[in-house]
Amino acid sequence: MPQVAVLDQTGKKKETLELRPEVFGVEVRVPLLHQAVTRELAGHRAGTHDTKGRSEVSGGGRKPWRQKGTGRARQGSIRAPQWRKGGTVFGPTPRSYAQKMPRKARREALRAALADTVGSGELTVVERLDLAEPKTKALARRLAGLGLKPVPTLLVVSEVTEPLARASRNLLWLAVETPSRVTAYRLLRHPQVVFERAALLALQEELAK
Repeated sequence: MPQVAVLDQTGKKKETLELRPEVFGVEVRVPLLHQAVTRELAGHRAGTHDTKGRSEVSGGGRKPWRQKGTGRARQGSIRAPQWRKGGTVFGPTPRSYAQKMPRKARREALRAALADTVGSGELTVVERLDLAEPKTKALARRLAGLGLKPVPTLLVVSEVTEPLARASRNLLWLAVETPSRVTAYRLLRHPQVVFERAALLALQEELAK
């Protein structure tokens, strides 16, 4: 059964928390994780790119010259793609890059990402992360006391309070989320993952259903 140490406010080990094997002990399936990450990154794309086709560029209301007798190639409009300032052929148009993935597959990918995080020793669990004042230095000292380095870190808390939100705003390497917004991509992207004990148990109960 997977286990993880729970740290107190000072970074000392308080207890050992046993995790449910059906959530944190599943097989890490790389193709499933790849699909989940690709789906999330594709969903971040705006898809607002656009080019003008021959029906959208200006000009070209009449035939440039008559069909025969000029010695030149026949042309029907100066909006054709071969003309300067003509329309674009098969250019990008606004579209959605969203990809579909079954809910069961998404949940299984999240379980696999959690299992990989626990197996690689990247998971840190703290009993509670209280922040009395919205000070960035105070939050940085608190995280350093847990043995964390200033590298990309995912902090998952039960509730994002106003002091925590303001204190983490200037830490560019820190991302603060709640259990409902944790995804496989976020877990794999951050080499350090910190959970509040209550947040970890809430996510565990949700994925164990």
